[in-house]
Amino acid sequence: MTIPVTSVDVAEPFATRLRAQTQEAHTRAESAGFMSKLMGGTGGIEDYAALLGQYYFIYEALERVGETFRTDATGSAFVDDALLRSAAIASDLEYFGGAAWREVITPLPATLRYVERLETVAASSSSAFVAHHYLRYLGDLSGGQIIRVMVQRHYAIPDEGLTFLVFPLIPKPKPFKDLYRIALEDAAWTPEERDGFIAEVDVSYKLNYDLFTELGQRAR
Repeated sequence: MTIPVTSVDVAEPFATRLRAQTQEAHTRAESAGFMSKLMGGTGGIEDYAALLGQYYFIYEALERVGETFRTDATGSAFVDDALLRSAAIASDLEYFGGAAWREVITPLPATLRYVERLETVAASSSSAFVAHHYLRYLGDLSGGQIIRVMVQRHYAIPDEGLTFLVFPLIPKPKPFKDLYRIALEDAAWTPEERDGFIAEVDVSYKLNYDLFTELGQRAR
């Protein structure tokens, strides 16, 4: 991740605005019944594996789109191999489902909508791409670490089944996240594109909520 550190002293205002304008959607997504049960210990290992199965399709699409931004003047600041998750998810799915895991995962309708959004809107705009990139990867580096601790505690999943939420190339997440937020502030986006970024983060939270809802219905 190559980030020009030019505005450390003004990084907070956009971060504050982003949190304020997406907090409602964030809270709604993380409090979805499926995630509440999984985190509360009333779900099961099969629920976590089902979530990973859907994430595989989402991260594969996000990382495929991300490859197209490696040479983009703005998007390239965010593309970093240390964040890539597809291989880790595949490893975890093999732990849970064996060598034939690809044959048993099928994208839910909510996952297909998520992937379609990534392949259309995110692929056409650096701000839309980074909105999805931000929500997924900074979420994994933040709340995702709590999820890893809780599912391991509740369901006794060994480390080899939880590599998705381990970032060996980012030993200290906080400095990495701080630099990421500085890059958001420094991104050469117009005010309209910044508004679009926040709107797309909201969309991404809704897509996650819809996925959690469908996973909950499937579990029942």
